[in-house]
Amino acid sequence: MLAIALRINQASYNRAVNRLEAFGTIVAQAERGEISFPTSVNAVLRLQQALNDPDCPLEEAIRLVLGEPQLAARTVALANTSAFNAGGRPITNVRGAVTRVGFRNLQMLVAGLVVRQFGSRIANPLLRAKCEQLWEHTVQVAALAQVFARRVTGANPDTAMFAGIVHEVGGFYLLSRADGYPGLLDDDPERWAELCEDVVTREVARRLSLPEPVADAIFQLRDAFLHMPPTSLLDTLLLANLYAAVPSPLGKPPEPLPEHDESALDYLVDEATLGEIVAEAEEISQAMGHALLV
Repeated sequence: MLAIALRINQASYNRAVNRLEAFGTIVAQAERGEISFPTSVNAVLRLQQALNDPDCPLEEAIRLVLGEPQLAARTVALANTSAFNAGGRPITNVRGAVTRVGFRNLQMLVAGLVVRQFGSRIANPLLRAKCEQLWEHTVQVAALAQVFARRVTGANPDTAMFAGIVHEVGGFYLLSRADGYPGLLDDDPERWAELCEDVVTREVARRLSLPEPVADAIFQLRDAFLHMPPTSLLDTLLLANLYAAVPSPLGKPPEPLPEHDESALDYLVDEATLGEIVAEAEEISQAMGHALLV
């Protein structure tokens, strides 16, 4: 029995050492700027660099979107969601869609393509399931961030939605890398989250050329506290994460929500209004999820 126990302890020790070595390898590569993107992502990144240019002409943006069939389809689909088509007039072409959603939301679509492409190369079914859960969480946070920005915090709603789409981009990258390191996620969610925020997310954000205010907000998100009254992009993301029905599979499990009349948010919006915000965001997230998966 003692020999069996020793073998089990040795096996557990070896797995722990292997995980630490894998973490160390991924961190060291990120610190050197060695972030490995799929070929399809590299093509999309070239498109994003053009869209990041404030002087990019509308005609050039339309041409670039038409050059990426997936992006073209998703742009038209997004333009017809409730978030961008309050009047109910359908859009049937890329020109009208680009005009309606604007450059900021084109960048959101590009970022959405990037994070989905990370998941596309995962073979392990357990990791793929985590990636799908993280995507559902991401879309919910993006929709909630847009509504909270518009109705509570006063942050720019388009920026808030974009920040919601990219706030877990480091997690998507790490899930794609974990496929090559069996057991990397076992029993260590806090270490995984710390690795996401502190090293990998920063390098992935740099490669994606995220705007500084967005990058700063997602870097601070894990350890931040909600300010009262909430007014910043960071506060908006914190609220969105708090009310997302699907939690992130990475990091600590979410704390249970307090009763509304016992929470600080009660001073800003009544329970009925909060219910309206959550319901509106749910409608947007469902439409957005479909649009981003076209």
